[in-house]
Amino acid sequence: MGNIFSTTQGGKETRYRPIIGVVMCENTIDENPALTVHEKYLDAIFNANALPVCLPHELASREGAIDEVLSRLDGIFLTGSPSNVEPHLYGEDGIEPLADPGRDKLSLALIRATLEKRIPLFAACRGMQELVVATGGALYRKVHEQPGYSDHREDTSLPHDAQYDLVHPVHIEPGGLLAELLPDYQQFQVNSLHGQGAKRLGPELIIEARAPDNLIEAVSVRDHPFALGVQWHPEWHSLTDAVSRQLFESFVAACRKYHHHTAPR
Repeated sequence: MGNIFSTTQGGKETRYRPIIGVVMCENTIDENPALTVHEKYLDAIFNANALPVCLPHELASREGAIDEVLSRLDGIFLTGSPSNVEPHLYGEDGIEPLADPGRDKLSLALIRATLEKRIPLFAACRGMQELVVATGGALYRKVHEQPGYSDHREDTSLPHDAQYDLVHPVHIEPGGLLAELLPDYQQFQVNSLHGQGAKRLGPELIIEARAPDNLIEAVSVRDHPFALGVQWHPEWHSLTDAVSRQLFESFVAACRKYHHHTAPR
């Protein structure tokens, strides 16, 4: 038998490529309802030697569908999005003008099932906010209007690529998952393209990093092999940015390990 994480093809050893479910966003194309995902998220997973599979919102409405899909996946990736989590889902009033209720329904159910089954999970930007809400936390709807906090939104007057430039540091909390994954860093620079942020965490989550204004920038799930949420966009330049590359490679390694431990013998 070969290495537990690899197979042999034509005399060349190739590592198993985990299959990772990716959430999508609701849009309208030519007046037709559509589900979309930015290619940058899929590319980051491909570049880390894994295979992305897009997950339709309808999974949340079909009995047993989420559990059945998760039985075939090695990990879940929650992407960023222009939309925001609806406030009633974390106990607040008001209407969210950039709502995506189908994504909310799928993501929250998917997170809860994923954590229960101890499947690796990685969440970026809106994805981290979904992780906060799914575990009993709450969000600031407009971080820039909160006393003491900076404006974490992108500068839309800049060219698209420049909006993803690294703009502020995050400071890693000692003893957590990020400190383990990035032992050579106490802080590093990140991009910032979000209007909402974590206001309060539920008991399942640990703070992994903060911005200079003390806003929570990363969280992890207690007693879980790999469940990490970050408020920035690590998928951007995931091959050339050392921190982003390490995060995706660590996530995929956790997915590979999960597959090994759950695959039929």
